[in-house]
Amino acid sequence: MNLSYSLLSGSLVLAFACSSPKEVEETEAPKLSGNPIVEGWYADPEGIVFGDEYWVYPTYSAGYTDQLHFDAFSSKDLVTWEKHENILDTAAIKWARQAMWAPAAIEKDGKYYLFFSANDIQRPSRDGWDPNNDINHFGGLGVAVADSPGGPFKDHIGKPLLSEFYNDAQPIDQFVFKDTDGTYYMLYGGWSHCNIGKLNADFTGFEPWVDGELFHEITPEGYVEGPFVFIREGKYYFMWSEGGWTNDSYKVAYAMADKITGPWNRIDTILESDTTIATGAGHNSVIQKPGTDDWYMVYHRRPIPNEGRDHRVTAIDVLEFNEDGTIKPVKMTFEGVEANPID
Repeated sequence: MNLSYSLLSGSLVLAFACSSPKEVEETEAPKLSGNPIVEGWYADPEGIVFGDEYWVYPTYSAGYTDQLHFDAFSSKDLVTWEKHENILDTAAIKWARQAMWAPAAIEKDGKYYLFFSANDIQRPSRDGWDPNNDINHFGGLGVAVADSPGGPFKDHIGKPLLSEFYNDAQPIDQFVFKDTDGTYYMLYGGWSHCNIGKLNADFTGFEPWVDGELFHEITPEGYVEGPFVFIREGKYYFMWSEGGWTNDSYKVAYAMADKITGPWNRIDTILESDTTIATGAGHNSVIQKPGTDDWYMVYHRRPIPNEGRDHRVTAIDVLEFNEDGTIKPVKMTFEGVEANPID
């Protein structure tokens, strides 16, 4: 700003002249991801960080006869996403005859593993059992392996990793978690039961617990499906989905504990339908920017209006905590999150 003086009628007058161009530049609006973060029908998104990239592995949301492959998405900043098409399909998984879904990825010893559900396995005690159609008589949880997070993945063991029923938990919706001592655990289960087991060193099976059992049930109140676990400030957080995945009752609840095995006591609902944004929000995961306390929830939801059972999209919103470590309700948005590159 320039300052000049002049004398008018015996008075000192201060004249101000603004500099041109402006000395203070206008602040640019932050880049936002927008929601949904990618085009197309995608559900059950698993978010994870590999190196300096964010990755999301979702279900290709379609009818059982068409849900036969996986795509993946990667981003340097949470805003711009690159699509990696057909990283795994039924051509590589010969035993998968329908409904591949709920992928979960993890890295171990330089290899990338993609765990998934297939065939929507049933048994005679359930209403879904059809003795004349054996397409869902065999299946369960599978595992594929690749040299890079974008695949292509191939069948790791040539058969389901888990095809049996334990504690009445349908073998679906698996999540693999590496604990602080290096042990890899799998949490899984549908039909309102959740089990935990310890994976062996090469991810070809499970190690028994000290009591000889392969799986222990850790089902919290209200659990339906979609388990996910993370650690923050020494506390373990367990999230899961409640309600029905085909309708607006779908939502996410959570518990906290001092160890991976619990006990897990339900604390609250943190994500649910918002008729001004979307409905049927659930089957989530959580991403942490490494070395920071920046957290994000990745989840699927149903746009409004919604015309199909499988019309689900993948979204991301900020996950925040109270001072006591409990989780604040997640606010669904159309804006999504700001760019946050990994250093």
